[in-house]
Amino acid sequence: MAQRVVQLDRETFSCLICVDVLKDPVTIPCGHSYCMNCIKTHWDEEEKKGNNTCPQCRKTFKARSVLVKNTMLEALVEKMKKAGLQAAPADHCYAGPEDVACDVCTGRKLKAIKSCLVCLVSYCEKHLQPHYDAPPLQKHKLVHPSKQLQQNICSRHDEVMKIFCRTDQQSICYLCSMDEHKGHETVPAAAERTEKQKELEGSRQQIQQRIQDREKDVKLLQQEVEAIDGSADQAVEDSEKIFTELIRLIQKRSSDVKQQLRSQQETEVSRVKELQRKLKQEISELKRKDTELEQLSHTEDHNQFLHSYPSLSALRESTHSSSIKVRPLRYFEDVTAAVSELREKLQDVLREQWTNISLTVSKVDVLLPEPEPKTRADFLKYSREITLDPNTANMYLLLSEENRRATLTKQQQSYSIHPDRFTYYFQVLSKESLTGRCYWEVEWRGRGVEIAVAYKNISREGKSYECAFGFNDKSWSLRCDTKSYTLRSRKVQTPVSGPLSSRVGVYLDHRAGVLSFYSVSDTMTLIHRVQTTFTQPLHAGLQFYYYLFSYPGGDNAELIQPKD
Repeated sequence: MAQRVVQLDRETFSCLICVDVLKDPVTIPCGHSYCMNCIKTHWDEEEKKGNNTCPQCRKTFKARSVLVKNTMLEALVEKMKKAGLQAAPADHCYAGPEDVACDVCTGRKLKAIKSCLVCLVSYCEKHLQPHYDAPPLQKHKLVHPSKQLQQNICSRHDEVMKIFCRTDQQSICYLCSMDEHKGHETVPAAAERTEKQKELEGSRQQIQQRIQDREKDVKLLQQEVEAIDGSADQAVEDSEKIFTELIRLIQKRSSDVKQQLRSQQETEVSRVKELQRKLKQEISELKRKDTELEQLSHTEDHNQFLHSYPSLSALRESTHSSSIKVRPLRYFEDVTAAVSELREKLQDVLREQWTNISLTVSKVDVLLPEPEPKTRADFLKYSREITLDPNTANMYLLLSEENRRATLTKQQQSYSIHPDRFTYYFQVLSKESLTGRCYWEVEWRGRGVEIAVAYKNISREGKSYECAFGFNDKSWSLRCDTKSYTLRSRKVQTPVSGPLSSRVGVYLDHRAGVLSFYSVSDTMTLIHRVQTTFTQPLHAGLQFYYYLFSYPGGDNAELIQPKD
């Protein structure tokens, strides 16, 4: 129990700064007590920053308080000392592996509370006392305990490095300045520190300003996130209402058609059944008349026969046609056909409008676009696997390699009739639509090929220029042959230069309106860059432009998904 009391008393009467029993205790305005020298040193360092704070509660004082010894606290400390309080330092006062040890202590070393930049020695409180008492030592520079003091010693001359060589940007001693650094621009280390301190403060100001700017940016982006979320939520809600109205309208029209069909069904069935009833009634009357005539034919009395025959032989004229004509298997089928036609038209409208809706959604771009790719590795990030659509291929184009390669042939292929097929030009489009950023490569062989992109609604039938890649406002193409390149757009043909290669890379940034063609070999070289505005999704295209029967055939081109 006595041991616990001693420990409690030691903690109660210890200085928070030196972590030892109070010496010359003083109490500052906030009520906390410290050794006089400890708090003086603490405030000396803080005055450089314009502060006077309590190390424990961090309370700031506008003016430095006059320190007056607390005699009552000093008397209590003395009594505790007489009670054996300082028989041995507490364990927490000894230096551990992570602490800076006092260089003067022998045996088990105490923690250093200060390091001297002049002596290049670290001191515990006891051994530091002369620096407070002796006037010559009071001029020494004391800092927080440091393990790096030896870095201030010149390894060559074993002298303190108090000079800074601006020529070589390093600290040196006075012997170095007269030796290998002779003639260099040198200044006292303290002067260089002052200059660097100014630079440091400038750097800090820049950093703090950048922090403020970035914090504003973060706040602005957060506002953008909230605005995007709000706008998207509202758009979703509005879209759901509109689509619900469309569905309700279609359901209403469906109900109307159903009701009209049933009404017409009932009318027609009633009419037919009424006619059927009358016909059955006529049949009954005719059967009865036939029976009477049969009986008359067996009458043996000639006078009775002749008397009855005129009335029985007269037939009432039928009110109905002698024959009923119907349309076999053709009743309401025309309605089904009309509804099917409506469905196809709605599908076409929805497909076209969906493209516009998708483009409108994809145009929402709050942040600045990413920079264009520079290296092949950058381009490969946007690599797309693209296949050719057989429904668009001219009849003289053979598709192979899982619809990635097109070959010009002399023999027509057995493609089915399709409205998307190019009927005159030897062209084919990709099945996939292209938006955003895309990159693909074309490997070609033969006399030449046109590498193109086009809107899906480009014309297909006939030999009008509205169907040909590069001769309208719905397509762009690069003509490649063994001698040159030619860019085609809106009927304008522009010769462009670049290293001739059998492989051409195509980069599309749909949103930015950028279409670039590259000659690909060991390196990538830009052939031409188109800057425009794309209003619809694009499809990759290939065209072979030599007359079909004027060469042996076999020209081909393949869409390649490049890899590392």
